[in-house]
Amino acid sequence: MITDVISFTIVVRDQDEALAFYVDKLGFEKRADQPMGNGLRWVTVAPQHANVVFVLQPLAWFEGEEREERQRRIGKGPTTVLRVDDCHGTSAMLRERGVKITQEPTKTFYGVEANIADLYGNTLVLLEQQM
Repeated sequence: MITDVISFTIVVRDQDEALAFYVDKLGFEKRADQPMGNGLRWVTVAPQHANVVFVLQPLAWFEGEEREERQRRIGKGPTTVLRVDDCHGTSAMLRERGVKITQEPTKTFYGVEANIADLYGNTLVLLEQQM
C-alpha cells in the first residue's frame, strides 16, 4: 500500500542556480546538499514545514541518450501546487523578488490561486484553499 509522497524530481541545468532560485526567490529551505562522489551532489529543497522535498537533479547525473532525454524535460515538469496562506500577498512578494507570475491571483470555487514559473519555466501553483 502506498502511504505517502517523499520527494519528486526537477531536472535542472545547474544545481547552484536552481538552489538559489528556490531558496532566495521562493523562500524554500535547503534540506540536503551531500556529495555523491565524482563531483556530483544530492541537493533537496522544500517549503519550511513540508514533508515532501524537491530533488534538484542535474544533467551531470546522466550520459548519452538519457542525458538528452533529461535535457528535453527541463521546464516541462509536472505542475506543482504549493499551499499559501495569502495568495495575493505571496504573489506580490514573489513579484518583488523577480519571480515570473504567469497567472494573477484568481478566485475559484476552491480558493484563490495564482501561477508562477520557476527559472526553467516549470509551473508552480500558489493555492490559498478555502474549502
